[in-house]
Amino acid sequence: MKKVMLMAVAILFSATTVFASNGTNAVSDTTKTKKVKPAPKVQYTCTMHPEVLSDKPGKCPKCGMTLVKKTDKKKPAEKMKM
Repeated sequence: MKKVMLMAVAILFSATTVFASNGTNAVSDTTKTKKVKPAPKVQYTCTMHPEVLSDKPGKCPKCGMTLVKKTDKKKPAEKMKM
């Protein structure tokens, strides 16, 4: 009788552990979010007057030259040889 009771408690404990672990690990798809980088904002500038910025192409108000797309001039740092 003691063995039967011990087996019943072991089975009950195992079943409870299995059901408890499945309930806490469930994650719905609505809680998962993907981080999307926003599209870079395009700006236009004058080659002669870099302080002139515009959201759309056109002419520079100072000199009348055509505005061009602004590009980032980030270059990787060069290694110094000594």
